[in-house]
This record gives sequence, structure tokens and C-alpha cells, in this order.
Amino acid sequence: MIHQAGIAGSSIFVTGGAGFIGSHLCEALLSLGASVTAYDNFDLFYDPAVKRRNVSGCIGHDRFRLVEGDIRDMATTDRALKAARPEIIVHLAARAGVRPSIEDPILYQSVNMHGTTVMLECARKQGIRRFIFGSSSSVYGNNAKVPYSEADAVDHPISPYAATKRSGELLCHTYHHLYGMDVTCLRFFTVYGPRQRPDLAIHKFTRLIDAGMPIPVFGDGGMRRDHTFVGDIVAGVIAAMERCCGYHIYNLGESRPVSLSVLIQSIERALGREAVIDRQPLQPGDVHQTYADVSLAARDLGYEPRTHLDDGLKLFVAWYREVSKLVLRSASN
Repeated sequence: MIHQAGIAGSSIFVTGGAGFIGSHLCEALLSLGASVTAYDNFDLFYDPAVKRRNVSGCIGHDRFRLVEGDIRDMATTDRALKAARPEIIVHLAARAGVRPSIEDPILYQSVNMHGTTVMLECARKQGIRRFIFGSSSSVYGNNAKVPYSEADAVDHPISPYAATKRSGELLCHTYHHLYGMDVTCLRFFTVYGPRQRPDLAIHKFTRLIDAGMPIPVFGDGGMRRDHTFVGDIVAGVIAAMERCCGYHIYNLGESRPVSLSVLIQSIERALGREAVIDRQPLQPGDVHQTYADVSLAARDLGYEPRTHLDDGLKLFVAWYREVSKLVLRSASN
């Protein structure tokens, strides 16, 4: 799927570059011979030290630069882009999470909509022609038709987060229409793997099960998610970068959704420990299922997710245990 010749020697600007997906992408791009600028504000949504650990393997690389800045700050962003002189922007930075967006929709609008507008406007002013936008499967809302196709109507988001992601896609189309910018929007489906954010289900469940603490299960465990390994997502992002032309939207998912109950059983197997379930009511904004139709991405990008959930969870648990050891050693020093 990844063709090194299309990336080697390129300059890439990755917003949210110290985050979960962003840090994996930066490493992959460096391995392919690109020069990479990671742009991140180290937001307090979770411990900034976690993000710094994410990019520790890139620091010191002669083709890597870490710049701290906020995508909402036009002047700082403009300076960072002028210094990097990228051929491609990969815009992953966002305020994430469905439930927190219900509690603070103004902040989500500011970061995800205003910030995306700043990125697009800076790209326009500097003549950067290729723009990759990290969107979300949440834009599909509670669509009864599955699997979700890029041709489906996405006019009924059920959380502020989902609404901001759909708005970002529309802003991207506007800049393509007005200025001829080549834009690809990628709808990520429940990404997991090493470095996953600590608030996300697999990381949270693993931490609680490992500690012998109850895990909160909202509803009857029947909610289904299309869990997608981060390595498959990164491969899809790079394929989209190489083929970015016109305006396109693609689903990047595993296309094999599993129920919450099955997910918990899989985590139990990977950990070798049994979960204690704390049943709670369904939460506002949660969709009943996500299920990606990836046929368009397969046709146009050569996208082919290869990591089965059980295998991906083993990799995640191995990473989790290694990081846990590092944290314990650091605390004891």
C-alpha cells in the first residue's frame, strides 16, 4: 500500500503530531525518508508528558522537528508553516471525545472548526496544495443503514464533536471549490493500539481490569464498534497523501465490528485477567454501532486493514505493560 517513492524527500506538516495517531504517522513518514514537522499544543485534555513520550523516538532525528503551537493561533501557525515549507499538511489536531463535547461545545467549536479554518487559510496563503483532514466515523450518527458508506447522508450528527467533524469536511470542500486545493478527508473508525489515549475504551478497560477495578459498561454490552488498528490507519493516511487530488472522503475502518461484550472478552484474554462489570445506563451522544464500508478506500487507495482485533490487542497490552513498568521505575527514582 505504501510507496516509498511518493513520500521520500517530501516535507510533511502534521498537526496533532505528538498525539496517538499523529506520533505513529510521524515515525512512519520518517522511516520512508520524509522530513516531518509535528505541530502540537500539548493540551491538558490528558497528561502532556504522555504526548512527549509518544514522540520521544523521533526527537533528535535530523529530519524531524517538533513545534509547539495552537492551530487557532494564526500568527504562530503561519510562522511554523513558513519555516517547514511543506508539500502536504496532515491535519489531525482536534479536541476529541463525544461525551466531553456535550459538556463544553464552545471549546469544541473553537478548536475543531476555527482551528481547521486557520489551517486551511494558512495553507491557502502559502500555496500548499495538498491537505489531509482527519475526520471521524461519528459523522454518521445513528444511521440505521450499515455498513456506513461515504455516499450516505450525514446530516444528523448526535454530538457537538460529530457536528464539528462534519463541519470540518464542509470547510475543506469550500477551500477545494474556491482555491483548487487538493483535499482528502479520512473518516477514522475507533482507532486503537499502542499509545491510545487514556480516556478511550480499550486503554481505560485494560487499566481498570489490570488493577482489579470495575469497568463501566454503558447499556447491555450490545453496542458495536469497528475497532481499527493504528498501523492500518497510518498506512491508509499515507496512501491518501500519495494520491491526494481533487476532493474526496474515505472511510478508514476494519470493517469487522464487534460488540462491547466481545471486546471485553478479547481484552480479558489478552490480559489474562477477568473483568468486573459495572452496568450503567446508555450515555447521550453514543451511537449504537459503527461499521465501515471500505470498498472505496480499497479501490482508490489500495487500503487493506490487516490487523485482527485479537492480534492488535496483544500488541496494545504489551505496550501498556512496558509503559507501566517505565512509570513505576520513574516514580521510584
